[in-house]
Amino acid sequence: MAYQILSWASALVGIVAVLYKLPGLPRHRGDAAYVALCLYFLCSGLSFFVELDHLRGHIAAFLHYPNITTFLCQGLVVVLTGAQQVVLVHWAHEPGTARRKARRRVLGYGGALGVLAVLFFFVHPPTRLGSAEVTVLLNLENPGYAGYFAFYLAICAVGQVEAVRLSLRYARIANRSWLRAGMWAVAAGATLILLYCLTRYLQVVALHTGLPEPWPDLYWIAGSIGSILQVVGWTVPSWGPRLSQAARWLADYRAYRRLRPLWLALYEAIPAIALDAPPSGPLGVVPPRELEYRLYRRVIEIRDGQLALRPYLDPDRVRADAERLGLPEDTAPTVREALLLRSALRARAAGARAPGGAVEPVTHAPDGDISEEVAWLTQVARHFKLLDAGPAPADRARVPADS
Repeated sequence: MAYQILSWASALVGIVAVLYKLPGLPRHRGDAAYVALCLYFLCSGLSFFVELDHLRGHIAAFLHYPNITTFLCQGLVVVLTGAQQVVLVHWAHEPGTARRKARRRVLGYGGALGVLAVLFFFVHPPTRLGSAEVTVLLNLENPGYAGYFAFYLAICAVGQVEAVRLSLRYARIANRSWLRAGMWAVAAGATLILLYCLTRYLQVVALHTGLPEPWPDLYWIAGSIGSILQVVGWTVPSWGPRLSQAARWLADYRAYRRLRPLWLALYEAIPAIALDAPPSGPLGVVPPRELEYRLYRRVIEIRDGQLALRPYLDPDRVRADAERLGLPEDTAPTVREALLLRSALRARAAGARAPGGAVEPVTHAPDGDISEEVAWLTQVARHFKLLDAGPAPADRARVPADS
């Protein structure tokens, strides 16, 4: 069951990857690396699809050849290994050199595929039938087929060694975080596929020498996960930045919502601070257009409201409120600022300016960019909401530092 789940996952990941890249193919017809990458994804997905237990019997019956899906799978793996090499040499060399090296690799892997086809169909065809999980193991008892399979593993291993070497090289020098993560994923996937090759070699040796066999499930776990990691690694530089953008949007929206109670209290007291009136009802939770700009405006409007409240900041009244709430002298600065704002808003509503023009400066966030300002004010808004809710929630604001 687990074998089939991993096989389905590996197949779908490959097909999704090629569908993701396919729309850009017309624009990159002359880009050999892009074409090779699409071929790599296609072969990766198909190599797992043809060996799914739900399909392999139907494919063999349609082509009238037992175990044909075994060769189809292995042939697709050889093709994808060659395609991956084409991508890597185009990354590693200038165009003229890359074309020559890519041509040699295409010819080499094409010749290897031809040799495999001859061995499979005419020299040592597999005769024993079984599920995709055990067919190769059953036929490995045949020394000729074992030699054929060892040759196939060597083709895979050579390609993956090169993938590990070049991926680690680029992972160390990549200046984009998602590209660096992708190269590490490709290297990790190639390493697992090398583990697959090693496990299969140990199975061949064990069957013909009587030595202990490795963990029987290790080969397909390593092969499937390695394939998934490589596909993800090759695609993540494309979709990873969009994931980062989505994460930033969610963080901005959460901050925008968390600032609302403080902003709304200031707006109701001083409507002139806002360019636009707040939406009412359910529309208040709908993300606005130009969210980044709206969040920036909300920060500016809160700061404008703080400045407008300066004439109502009475230090004696603020100290009295702090003592009544039991807040210690080393209360977190954001709690103190929330208390200052709450006191000033109440004083303004009552028309009670600070006596003698006494003004206590409003605390400010440490010097930094807008993201630090947003983080500071969201903490102030959180404590403002707790203080404004009444005595019980206010007790929770007794913290020495922000949490």
